[in-house]
Amino acid sequence: MVYFLSRYPAVSHTFFLKEILGLRELGFEIETASVNPPDRPTSKLPPIEAAEARNTYYLKQIDVWLGLGSLVAVTLVRTGVMLRALKAMATLGHWDLSRRLYAFFYMVEALLLGHWMHQRGLRHLHVHFGGSVSTVAMLAAEAWGFDYSMTIHGPEEFFEVEHCYLPRKIEKAKFIFCISDFCRSQLMKYCDPDHWDKMHVVRLGVDTDEFEPVSHEAKLPLQIICVGRLVAAKGQHILLQAFSHLRSKGHAVHLTYIGDGPARSSLEREAAEHVLGGHVTFCGALNHDQTREQMAKADIFALASFAEGIPVALMEAMAMGIPCVSTSVAGIPELIQDKVDGLLVPPSSVESFASAIESLVLDQALRKRLGASGRAHVVEHYNLAVNLNLLASHFERCLA
Repeated sequence: MVYFLSRYPAVSHTFFLKEILGLRELGFEIETASVNPPDRPTSKLPPIEAAEARNTYYLKQIDVWLGLGSLVAVTLVRTGVMLRALKAMATLGHWDLSRRLYAFFYMVEALLLGHWMHQRGLRHLHVHFGGSVSTVAMLAAEAWGFDYSMTIHGPEEFFEVEHCYLPRKIEKAKFIFCISDFCRSQLMKYCDPDHWDKMHVVRLGVDTDEFEPVSHEAKLPLQIICVGRLVAAKGQHILLQAFSHLRSKGHAVHLTYIGDGPARSSLEREAAEHVLGGHVTFCGALNHDQTREQMAKADIFALASFAEGIPVALMEAMAMGIPCVSTSVAGIPELIQDKVDGLLVPPSSVESFASAIESLVLDQALRKRLGASGRAHVVEHYNLAVNLNLLASHFERCLA
């Protein structure tokens, strides 16, 4: 089986690595392919990621002449594959010239990926996410005649249904894993009920031994942490405004953002405008171990998302016994029961978010209770070791 990813390894998607390594330990033979190379130079990768990078097939690192040679070989020797690829591509993009051009490049990548798989005798392709990487997978499967499957997280696919060709991907996929019931419900909207049985809820998980509670004495200022890419969907501006409100009320708190992205400059500018420079830290993107070290210092974890699947960062924080404040969107309520495992507020409400954080700032006992309950919930329902075994069982049944 091949795991085909958009970028591997990647700081923001360490769960890919854990999933692949975990399945191999359970006896699965998995090879990896990726559209893009790692997000760091090989010299800066941890040894285990460097080993994965050395053994991964990268579409965008193929020698141009070698790639052209492969395409010529497919055209001359496997004409049927090329004709099926052209037919599949012709149905994408409709009359949109830009989308047509992208479809052509997806087809080229699909032919190269399929050629590599054919040479290695590989017959099943699995992808995470429903965007462009799964478009390449779908085209490769249609051209070369093998099966593909998907793990869908959301929510981007649900906002760009036509652009992602989601109904067609659902129809063509052999099976689909959904990380939440909410995710499965969204896919159900875009296909005939005949396809519902191929969708299976298989939750992600975190290593609850690696992410375990770290005792530290709460002292002022209390540390609020937010982990995630700095993008509009994560609602980090709402968090910053809520934090500003808390500071204006005299609360001794400090906010740390871990992650990078297009929203960083506007967040830094807003922090400066509210004279929060000394109270807000932007760490940028950190690796797995560095992120865990920073989280171990946190008193409160906050994520004001507008749209989500189920954030792994929230699972990690809960596993560490850090009380969490987030929003009641998409799959998050499946992870956090409000006032039981953490606090949930409506998305976009600065006042509600500030009030929820303030309740934790003022009540140490509440912090301890929600932190302990959050950890227990993750250990029971989002434990990586347990959920990897469930994933393996689903793969065995679906691939049989």
